[in-house]
Amino acid sequence: MTKPLDNLAAGAAQPRASSSDACVPEQALAESVGATMYARDPASQSLGMTLDTIAPGYARMSMPVRANMLNGHATCHGGFIFALADSAFAFACNSHNQVTVGAGCTIDYLSPGREGDVLTATASEQTLAGKTGIYDVKVTNQDGRTIALFRGKSHRISGEVI
Repeated sequence: MTKPLDNLAAGAAQPRASSSDACVPEQALAESVGATMYARDPASQSLGMTLDTIAPGYARMSMPVRANMLNGHATCHGGFIFALADSAFAFACNSHNQVTVGAGCTIDYLSPGREGDVLTATASEQTLAGKTGIYDVKVTNQDGRTIALFRGKSHRISGEVI
C-alpha cells in the first residue's frame, strides 16, 4: 500500500493552481490537512484506500477491489464503492482546514467493479458558499470506465482540522 501523498512526491498529475504566490500556502495547507486526516482515518486505511492527490476543494483517492469486497454477483459491493466516494468527498471538503461533515449525498452506480480492479474516486468542489458546499465525485476503474457518480452536500461546523 502506498502512503498518502506518495504520488504527489512522485510528480503525479494534479490540479493546477494559479501561478500567484497566494495559492502556494493554500496547497501546502491542503496537503497537511490531507496527511493529518489520513493518519486519523482507520476506516479508509483498512479498506486499502490511498490519498493520491489533494488540493483546495479537490481530492483523488484509490482503492483496490479485493475478494472480500465482492457481493453475491461477484462484483464489488456498492457499499465499498460508496465508502471510496464518501472518503474522497470528505478529504475534498475538509481541504480548506475547516471541519466539515456530510449533510447528504446521492450515488448512481453505472458499471460494476470487479475483483482486481483499482477504483479511483475524484472529488471536485462545485460550489462553496457560507457553511455549505456541493461536491461531485466520479469513480472510475483503471481503464477509465465510470463505475459511479456521487454528489455530496457538505456543512462546515466549528473548528479546524489542524
